[in-house]
Amino acid sequence: MKTSKIISFVFGFAAISAANAADITIFHSPSCPHCRHAREFIESTLIYEYDNLKVTEINVMETDNRQAFIDTLQKCNYKSGGVPVIVIGEKCFQGYADSMQNDLRTAIEIDLTDDQKKSAADNKSEMAKDKDAFVKSHESRKQAIVFQEGKKK
Repeated sequence: MKTSKIISFVFGFAAISAANAADITIFHSPSCPHCRHAREFIESTLIYEYDNLKVTEINVMETDNRQAFIDTLQKCNYKSGGVPVIVIGEKCFQGYADSMQNDLRTAIEIDLTDDQKKSAADNKSEMAKDKDAFVKSHESRKQAIVFQEGKKK
C-alpha cells in the first residue's frame, strides 16, 4: 500500500509540475497591427528561447472564441475589449509594444527551474550570435503553437 501511495505522489507531483509551466495564451484579431507584432515576437523569439513553452493563439473574431475572450477579460479585470490580450500563468497583459518583451519573459520565468532559466539564457545567447541558424536547427519548436479554431462571425 505504501508503494502505491509513493508512486501516486510521484506521478501526481510530475503532473502538477508540468501543468505549472508558464504557457502563453494570446487573444488577437487578424486586423490588429499590435496583435501581429506580439504574435511575431512570440513566434520568432519566445518559443525558441523557452524549450517547453506552449502557445495558444485565439482569434477573437471567431464566434466560438468570444466567450473565452470575455471570460479572460473578466479574469484579468479589463474593462475594454482591446486586443491583444496575452495571458502567461496568472499574469495578464493588454496591448503590445516592444518595450514589454522583458515583462513577458519575466512572467514566463516565474515558475521555471534554475536549469530552465539557464537553458533559456543559453538559447537567447545562441540566437544573438546567429538567429537564422538557431531557428533552423530548432524548427520543431513551431509545433509549440496551437491555433484555437472557431467559426467566423
